[in-house]
Amino acid sequence: MHIDLNCDMGESFGHWRMGHDEGMMKHISSANVAGGFHAGDPHTMRKTVRLAKENGVAVGVHSGYRDLVGFGRRELDVSPDEIHDELIYQLGALREFCRLHDTEVQHVKPHGALYMVAARDEELSRAIVEAIQRVDPELHLFCMRESVTYRLGRELGQPVIAEFFADRAYNDEGQIVFTRAVTEELNPEEVGDRVVRAVTEGRVTAESGNDVEVASDSVCVHGDTPGAVELAGAIARKLHENDIEVRPLGRAGQRV
Repeated sequence: MHIDLNCDMGESFGHWRMGHDEGMMKHISSANVAGGFHAGDPHTMRKTVRLAKENGVAVGVHSGYRDLVGFGRRELDVSPDEIHDELIYQLGALREFCRLHDTEVQHVKPHGALYMVAARDEELSRAIVEAIQRVDPELHLFCMRESVTYRLGRELGQPVIAEFFADRAYNDEGQIVFTRAVTEELNPEEVGDRVVRAVTEGRVTAESGNDVEVASDSVCVHGDTPGAVELAGAIARKLHENDIEVRPLGRAGQRV
């Protein structure tokens, strides 16, 4: 049995620092690299791609709203056409840095508020899927299983990857409870056990205390969660202890 373990990365900007990219790279298999709209800059993008290449970690674009001030966690009134073009723009930037380091883009993962709005908005999800299909249809699209994005991606023939979020609460509908700021210290052992259960049983305990079904082609742990490196280490260890290999997905149609 195997699973992908992904993390949002390359989110520093100028002198402002976010996340623990070097520490996280030792435990994950896929990096979601900020496209420069919600976070990141060209220098950070190049360094992050190089770091991923050195650690055998696959690379995807983390495309967000044009919202550096709000870190992409504010819902903005942006048209589907703009989201379509801005995704292609961010993907294009990352592809060139990947080419520079002799690697390739594996996936697309919308960031923050864009991810959550698209999960319920068919026009926005369609814009995202069509942007991918027009430039590189072999890219995986990361999203929640219980989302419009997942349903529409399947209908349009786009490879979709259902994510389980290790460090986010769930509601009874099987969706994450979105938050703009994470301050709670999580217990690494408990988080590791939660991930193993989600991967092996397809279930998680929601905020209500009810058990809900979840899908997990890839597991996400956020780099800005307090104690993120310890969480990622515990998750990777617990998966290994349960004979679950952590490895990247590879591009659609390819085997890893």
